[in-house]
Amino acid sequence: MDFTADTLADARSFRTLNLVDDFSRECVAIEVARSIPGEWVTRVLDRLAAERGLPRTIVVDNEPEFAGRALDQWAFERGVELHFIEPGKPVQNCFVESFNGKFRDECLNLNWFTSLSDAIKKIEAWRVDYNRHRPHSSLGDLTPEDFAQERFKGRRRQEPENPQFELASEGRQVRTAIR
Repeated sequence: MDFTADTLADARSFRTLNLVDDFSRECVAIEVARSIPGEWVTRVLDRLAAERGLPRTIVVDNEPEFAGRALDQWAFERGVELHFIEPGKPVQNCFVESFNGKFRDECLNLNWFTSLSDAIKKIEAWRVDYNRHRPHSSLGDLTPEDFAQERFKGRRRQEPENPQFELASEGRQVRTAIR
């Protein structure tokens, strides 16, 4: 789980909260908003928990939204471990950092966002394309979505064998923002 930032055509800034499943490399969500406080992060995680189940561990950096009370309480109440990477060691969150680089190069840097709603639409379209049409050599040349479907065939998706996922921040794919 990580954040990225960019600007709209009118020079107003926005952030994205990127969530990437370490196992399947699937970008499970990208939230786009002008500000994404810790309480918003927990609402996104609750939504994803209802759709996919809870991970055992979430890997995060030391940003205030991740190190604050809201996420800490959320994780404690649900039995989820927060694994904080060492400061200045982004390689410890490599899947999300790799995703963020692709997201920046292929989406953020190539699009002109006229409004926040425009950014949300374009980022979500990129996220869907990333998950459905982009094979990864590390997944046996399957797309993240195909890999996840193949791996969990016949089992409930909420009980993955490797339940870690990271929220990516530089890979700006967007799901409709929770307000």
